[in-house]
Amino acid sequence: MTDIDHVARRAAEAHREFARTAPRVRARALTAIADALAADDRLVPTAMDETGLSEARLTGELKRTTFQLKEFADTVLDGGYLDVRIDSPVADYPIGPRPDVRRYLAPVGPVLNFAASNFPLAFSVLGGDTAAALAAGCSVVVKAHPGHPALSDLTAELARAALDEAGISRDTLQLVHGQDEAVELLKHPLIRAASFTGSVRAGRVLANIAAGRPDPIPFFGELGSVNPVVVTASALADRGDELITGYVGSVSGSAGQLCTKPGFLFVPDGEQLDESLRSAAAEVTEHRLLNPQITDGYRQRRQTILDSGVRLVSEGSVRVDESGNGWVTPTLVAVSLEELIAKADLLRDEAFGPLSIVVEYPDGTDLAATLDDLFQGNLTATVQLGPDDAADPVVAELVHHLSERVGRVLFAGWPTGVSVTPAMQHGGPWPATTNDSGTSVGSAAISRFLRPVAYQSAPQQLLPPPLRDDNPWGVPQQRH
Repeated sequence: MTDIDHVARRAAEAHREFARTAPRVRARALTAIADALAADDRLVPTAMDETGLSEARLTGELKRTTFQLKEFADTVLDGGYLDVRIDSPVADYPIGPRPDVRRYLAPVGPVLNFAASNFPLAFSVLGGDTAAALAAGCSVVVKAHPGHPALSDLTAELARAALDEAGISRDTLQLVHGQDEAVELLKHPLIRAASFTGSVRAGRVLANIAAGRPDPIPFFGELGSVNPVVVTASALADRGDELITGYVGSVSGSAGQLCTKPGFLFVPDGEQLDESLRSAAAEVTEHRLLNPQITDGYRQRRQTILDSGVRLVSEGSVRVDESGNGWVTPTLVAVSLEELIAKADLLRDEAFGPLSIVVEYPDGTDLAATLDDLFQGNLTATVQLGPDDAADPVVAELVHHLSERVGRVLFAGWPTGVSVTPAMQHGGPWPATTNDSGTSVGSAAISRFLRPVAYQSAPQQLLPPPLRDDNPWGVPQQRH
């Protein structure tokens, strides 16, 4: 049994040291971890064995994982994320004498990260949440996902060794297994923030625990999303075949086990797309789901939808092997908009797997109001436009409404492509996330693990390095 109090105390001790590291030291540690992961040829085979994901997919994911670690290293070196603001004293300030006030963003404290199942590298032990917290200067305790325990142990071992070689305490990153241990950590007073990627049900339970502590802490949960896609009539006329191929590819990629998979495709009625969709789906080969628990959940959700009276477009398949793992091909169904509204309680929740619903809407439908009524918050919404649609005020109103309900609005491509960039937003209103003020992808993710601290009339020698006049870290300073 893991001594959770000991884990938390080690994390707190490591944090006190790590939070004070200069940018070059912290960046060097992040880069060392990235290089250690890239150089180890055991990671991809181990991940393949535990998750059923393909070598090509996991090789790309490993590249993404090391890339985002190095991106955060660059962010740390730049220093702009600290948002340093220095107000010099002004005796005749309009509202009274202004003191010397200096403000910056400091590491929040030890972070608990619940690893995800569907990205065993990029959203797991050394995924985006851990990378962002380390970049911020926080120590991290990761709760390993039970779907890939051996990979989790190997990844943590490599990272801890890299930290040690970079002169950083190995306890800056720790790994625990077990839900009970993680919940105990979430309640521990030395843990100051938590992040999670998973189901709405589990995320809500954990968020309530974090909020119900005697000292509530921030909980950044990424939960459920159906990511609606709206296709205009002119878009179908302009590039219908391309859109059908792209849609089916986005639904079936990684067996539909992506948080940005399009769960709903809104198309004009009367287009008769069933045969084209069926043909595209028939080209998709069987793919294993991540683990038996996900298989059971997908089978139940799929059956609920099939039993609801929808029109079957492509039945797809679910084959369960002797170990309980599911092997699937995509299932596509269709409903009229009227049917979706009538059966919304049955149909509108996420199906985690390669299933999507085509919704046929009549000409003249107020889609802005309809989508407002149908869906809560989502990670993404996509609008596929024809050549002249951008000038249509109806489209402009739709986009405005969507922007109030999602974190990212797309006009080309498909939502399952989430690039790691400074401007990327991967979050959204509830139930997409528990806190829609941040992102879990891109360098802006560092802001979740920082808190503002101001020093007033402080002696120079007592100021943190970013706030000093001699600026030993060389970070940007806004002076007023």
